[in-house]
Amino acid sequence: MQFGIFTVGDVTVDPTTGRAPTEHERIKAMVAIALKTEEVDLDVFATGEHHNPPFVPSSPTTMLGYLAARTERLILSTSTTLITTNDPVKIAEDFAMLQHLAGGRVDLMLGRGNTAPVYPWFGQDIRQGIPLAIENYALLHELWHKDVVDWEGRFRTPLQAFTSTPRPLDGVPPFVWHGSIRSPEIAEQAARYGDGFFANNIFWPREHFMRLIELYRERFAHHGHGTPEQAVVGLGGHVFIRRNSQDAVREFRPYFDNAPVYGHGPSLEEFTERTPLTVGSPQEVIDKTLTFRDSFGDYQRQLFLVDHAGLPLKTVLEQIDFLGEEVVPVLRKEFASNRLFHAPDGPTHAALVARHRAEATSGKPSAPLTSSPA
Repeated sequence: MQFGIFTVGDVTVDPTTGRAPTEHERIKAMVAIALKTEEVDLDVFATGEHHNPPFVPSSPTTMLGYLAARTERLILSTSTTLITTNDPVKIAEDFAMLQHLAGGRVDLMLGRGNTAPVYPWFGQDIRQGIPLAIENYALLHELWHKDVVDWEGRFRTPLQAFTSTPRPLDGVPPFVWHGSIRSPEIAEQAARYGDGFFANNIFWPREHFMRLIELYRERFAHHGHGTPEQAVVGLGGHVFIRRNSQDAVREFRPYFDNAPVYGHGPSLEEFTERTPLTVGSPQEVIDKTLTFRDSFGDYQRQLFLVDHAGLPLKTVLEQIDFLGEEVVPVLRKEFASNRLFHAPDGPTHAALVARHRAEATSGKPSAPLTSSPA
């Protein structure tokens, strides 16, 4: 099981001081967050992609390429790569280059984003969001799995005898997650290709995501990639941690109440009751996160949001310390206990290369990723 941090890179006013960081300060803070993530022995750092204020991560591969040179073990990922408005050819090339620079420590999460104007900014029609996601990924998949591609579709100019460069490291593309908060078509797409499905369940009730993940698992098996339990699932979560719950609630409340996505709606107490948001002690975060397996089955990656809503960098780094020192070590142990023996591990480049070589030797599909020992 893999644990990590994801960020959306928002520039938000701190409601307790009335000050917002500059774009430069926020970008440097994201770097500091990633370095702290590796320092405390978490597995993954993931950044979003936005092309509008108040967000700064418009070029995720630039950020992740810089981090590849500053880290040694950390898996570098996106928490959204806009498959609908980015050219699949550019995605194929950018992430293959990043994969080489990072020694394979790269994967990506495809999504449609939540900013409607991004479609016309990049010459697309939001009403075609789902068809764009489906067609563009079909092309991306082909570009990574075929050395020479001929292509014709609805949404871009045709390709003739085209080879994207560089080719994926070791002949194995980065692992792909398909992220969604509401669309069964995206769960089906992830299942069809045998890719991962990431349910960023930080906003909606658990029951909604249980249905999406159940659909993904069923269709994963239907398409012949393994049993439903061998499907690769990731989950989001939002935490704020202090030594005791009273201090956590008192300190986080003004940030929650004024957050661009949370504020002026349900109360903090209502939101934590209905969603994975956990505001409390390390033990409360442990206890609530462990309930996710009851709802979603054994899963492979848990990412935490810790830097949203104007929280100062010092506070964010303290959150990561809590996670690395007190929360995640317990979660690793507890999630490992009673884990189904054939549930796959979290995706790594080494595991994907091993599977690729096994398939090349045997001539038939091998087990999904590297299975945990019985």
